[in-house]
Amino acid sequence: MNALPLDPQHTRRDFLQKLAAATATTMAMGAPRLMANEKVVHPKATADACILIWMGGGMAAPDTFDPKRYQPFEKGVPVKNILSTFPAIPTAVDGVKICQGLEQIASVMDRATLIRSAVQPDLGHILHSRHQYHWHTGYVPPQTVACPHLGAWMSKVLGPRNPVMPAFINIGQRLEGVGEQEELKAFTTAGFFGNEFGPMNLPYPDDAAQSVRPPKGMEPGRFDNRYSLYRKLVDRNPHREFMSDFQQESMLRSLDNAHRLLSSKERAAFDLALEPKESYAKYNTGRFGQGCLLARRLVENGARFVEVTTEYVPFLHWDTHKDGHETVERMHKEMNLPIAQLVRDLEARGLLNRTLVIIASEFSRDAMIEGIPGSNAKDQATAPSETLQEMKHYGLHRHFTGGTSVVMFGGGVKKGFIYGQTADERPLIAVKNPVSVMDLHATIFTAMGISPKTVFDIEGRPFYATEDGKGRAVREIFAQG
Repeated sequence: MNALPLDPQHTRRDFLQKLAAATATTMAMGAPRLMANEKVVHPKATADACILIWMGGGMAAPDTFDPKRYQPFEKGVPVKNILSTFPAIPTAVDGVKICQGLEQIASVMDRATLIRSAVQPDLGHILHSRHQYHWHTGYVPPQTVACPHLGAWMSKVLGPRNPVMPAFINIGQRLEGVGEQEELKAFTTAGFFGNEFGPMNLPYPDDAAQSVRPPKGMEPGRFDNRYSLYRKLVDRNPHREFMSDFQQESMLRSLDNAHRLLSSKERAAFDLALEPKESYAKYNTGRFGQGCLLARRLVENGARFVEVTTEYVPFLHWDTHKDGHETVERMHKEMNLPIAQLVRDLEARGLLNRTLVIIASEFSRDAMIEGIPGSNAKDQATAPSETLQEMKHYGLHRHFTGGTSVVMFGGGVKKGFIYGQTADERPLIAVKNPVSVMDLHATIFTAMGISPKTVFDIEGRPFYATEDGKGRAVREIFAQG
């Protein structure tokens, strides 16, 4: 299925209008039907659960997992001389280095496969909204139907690991009251699969327990009555003519699933106050660290797919258009210990071998080049000057699609393994074994036991897990090929 043609004057409003139209079309569709395909052979799963650690906003590979030549800030230094703004440090893998500030993660890299050659297309415009949609769904927006999130595919095809626990949970991202909220909502859905396969959204991990208990002061019986009345209200929705019977029934099933969770023992997994204080302290670097802890607790109790994000908000966190070095230094502190502790805890509990943990972002960053050399993207940035004059310009802050790092732990991938390579000098493009978003998704699906060629019939049209079913798993990264 191809993307709609991209008009040179394509605007965010056009983008949202087309996404809204696609959503409306999806709501009117019938149930998606799994198509028989003689080419579909589901691989043997090496993972049962997946935790996606999403560095929303563009994590700079040269300042995290792919360090290059380092030069400290000094007024008057040519911008072209700046590759990494942090020195490299050794890891638990001989000869492999990552950036200063990630010492705890460095100590667990012997459990990881580090892909240094992920690449992204420019998509006409190098925009966070378009690249995040593409990364999470595998399809370039806008589409004529609402595309399912990666987690929704796992929820639909594999089902829940525990029938009480939501199969797909999204932690740390606000969908209201932040910039680009409509764009974020566009891919944080189950799309045409229906509401029951969509995410349970928990923007504030420390308050997650509130999401799985009746409102304060409401007796269980009164809550059950309110749920029953609400279910009838949804069933009698006056606008149901705009929804297919399948979508209506899917919404009701999602309500039933939520109600079942509220009366289960597994709801205790959502309460971070029940975590021992010593353990909680190791994760408590803020909302992101708390999100990593919550993800561990949820996977322990049967969640299938959990996304934890540093949160995408324009010009905050990894969106380092100014004060890049200082912002990345802060992000190092937020991510370093929680990610390492998540890996250690999963390993100690015997869960790491069957849990695929992924660290990824929509693209990398560079101080000089937007996109890749020769990019025709419409929204090219310009450097403030040829030399550094202010500290706020010291940092890798341009959108760069030519070479990005992805880290994977557990889930059947090799330990202490490096795949791919970027150039040592600018342009820092992938020069060995480039991995596209399509093939990265195929790799993730393969680890989870889903064929990249899996296809559903949507109103007579095929829709594949990877675009046109062409994604190919990077077999070299698996411990047993």
